[in-house]
Amino acid sequence: MSSPVGENRPSGPRELGYDVTETKTAGAPAGTDLAAIELRGVKKTFQAHGDAVAAVRGVDVAIGEGEFFSLLGPSGCGKTTTMRMIAGFDEPTEGEVFLHGQDVVGVPPNKRDVNMVFQSYALFPHMTVLENVAFGLRRKGVAKAEVARRVGEMLEIVDLKGRERRRPRELSGGQQQRVALARALVNRPRALLLDEPLGALDLKLRQAMQVELKRIQREVGITFVYVTHDQNEALTMSDRIAVMNDGRIEQLGTPREIYERPATAFVAGFIGTSNVLSGTVARAGGGRAVIEPGPGERIVVPCDAAPGEEIELTVRPEKIDVRSDPPAGDGCALRGTVTEVVYLGMFTNYNVATSTGAEVVVFVQNVSSADDVATRGDSVWLSWDPRHSYVIGA
Repeated sequence: MSSPVGENRPSGPRELGYDVTETKTAGAPAGTDLAAIELRGVKKTFQAHGDAVAAVRGVDVAIGEGEFFSLLGPSGCGKTTTMRMIAGFDEPTEGEVFLHGQDVVGVPPNKRDVNMVFQSYALFPHMTVLENVAFGLRRKGVAKAEVARRVGEMLEIVDLKGRERRRPRELSGGQQQRVALARALVNRPRALLLDEPLGALDLKLRQAMQVELKRIQREVGITFVYVTHDQNEALTMSDRIAVMNDGRIEQLGTPREIYERPATAFVAGFIGTSNVLSGTVARAGGGRAVIEPGPGERIVVPCDAAPGEEIELTVRPEKIDVRSDPPAGDGCALRGTVTEVVYLGMFTNYNVATSTGAEVVVFVQNVSSADDVATRGDSVWLSWDPRHSYVIGA
């Protein structure tokens, strides 16, 4: 998917009328300045068949100006309900919602300075692209010349110039999604809420649109709050991610922090593929603890655990090497038997049953067309750098 080009293209958010004088760098920790969006002690309970069902169980989060912020979690974790409370479609049972410092609990959706894009896009099928994008401006009574200027600039940003006269049925899924984005952004909201907007697209188009969404957000310079259950989407686009589970935020951080240092077993298992190992510390010292599952085996963990203490740790599959001989040095070494080998193009997936009783997944990059480093049934050694062992909850 090509990026928009052209000498007449607006150069940034100021030309589109966005106030960027107080905008912080995307990804900057919220709280140092006035947050774009802040939730304090927010809870939401629904009544179902006479019972109270807690959808959101106490969320505290501040989203900075200009951030691409994602709410990530499985179905039913409370992420969409949280977004709907920001938008005003649902009101919190308890807690406060602030938009740019103003408490908006009780304020209707049309009075909040945010717009929302849904998975269905909700385009008017009988209207052209231009008419769909201009709809909100015309409802507000914006002058005709101003409508034409702003719609033209926004269609340029979302790479739909030249398709003004087409109707939604004449567009691809990705183009329809960009029309919905343009329609929301042309109203110049201070924040845009996106509820799984790429869910209806096929994988290749969804991946291309992830890059496009991040580009558009960077160009208009406003806060995006994005709801998704897709970990790759969140990791690709976000400045920060809130991983939700059972109505609570399990971890809040940058994509790298959440992937490399998961705070809970849930986060470790939900974000990508992770191997969770546990054991009793045999010896410790110098800021390292060592688990010794068997002769010649060791799992070295950077932590302050004491001998005899039970610890749980995680290590990512791509950090592990598979070899036939015991590794030299004082790094991690674990014996096992290959139970499955799956070729996946860019890498090969090995499942290894280890002496700890845990099955470890290993990703080995296919840097050549050589045969697999091991086959099913082979006895192997797994090795990795101790700095890739991370104690869950540390």
